[in-house]
Amino acid sequence: MKIVFMGTPEFSVPSLEELIKEFKVEAVFTQPDRPKGRGKKMSVSPIKEVALKNNILVYQPVNIKKDEECVKILKDMCPDFIIVVAYGQILSKEILHIPKYGCINLHASLLPKYRGAAPINWAIIKGEKKSGNTTMFMAEGLDTGDILLKSEFEIDETMTAGELHDILMKDGAKLLVKTIKSIAEGSIKPEKQDDSKSCYASMLDKKMAKINWNKTNMEINNLIKGLNPWPIAYTQYIDKNMKIHEACVINEESKFNPGHIVSVSKDGVKVQCGQGMLLITKLQFPGSKSMKVKDYINGHEIKTDIVLK
Repeated sequence: MKIVFMGTPEFSVPSLEELIKEFKVEAVFTQPDRPKGRGKKMSVSPIKEVALKNNILVYQPVNIKKDEECVKILKDMCPDFIIVVAYGQILSKEILHIPKYGCINLHASLLPKYRGAAPINWAIIKGEKKSGNTTMFMAEGLDTGDILLKSEFEIDETMTAGELHDILMKDGAKLLVKTIKSIAEGSIKPEKQDDSKSCYASMLDKKMAKINWNKTNMEINNLIKGLNPWPIAYTQYIDKNMKIHEACVINEESKFNPGHIVSVSKDGVKVQCGQGMLLITKLQFPGSKSMKVKDYINGHEIKTDIVLK
């Protein structure tokens, strides 16, 4: 079974490693090396590191759709499958028709819900009770291809996007291997997506991380969990940004307006929301690391009767 793999971030790594164990991975396509950090040192993708370690050819086109040389290379390889996991580039119709069995994509949501760039985060931000992985044949639209296999996982009330990411990352590798073997055996019947049930999971940015305290305590807590580990939800405490890493909902009300700090204790910082209250249990101020509130207040003061903005 001859496979070409396309992927870039850490999420793709277990999938590539599992495919290397099970099949013949002819080549890897990943995003170009990019400057990273304060020193702007060139950094390779996690997928490139795995490929080089396993002596697999690596290609890094800036735009694979317009790179005629890459298209020729793919045609010359005559792959059985092209497997795509968080590659970060859109494939042309010409490329989609190259492999014998087709191009297979692993997507970290229960399609057709949460098509797009950040499905894991948005599932938590929107308060979903379950998420999962979907494998599909790739089509020209964004995550619109026929569904092959799915796996489901419960989202518990404390789960962050980072925790769900790690669960789906490992599960996705197994689901991909099962999908490839099932297609080769002819035991999968592809299923059309119901576009009427689709929703879009847009890319995250730092602007959306600012908390609106007029929202309910549940909505705010979901935002905090969904933006952990990046970009981290924040609010303004007096003249400083306070990042909130962990919190929990309290089904109580106070006489105060939304954003008002009601009390501070070792249990956390209690804040009134548009509905209910939120208990902040882990936070971070500029120039310091994230800390549990019980540890932070040992050497610092958090005032009550302050309105967070």
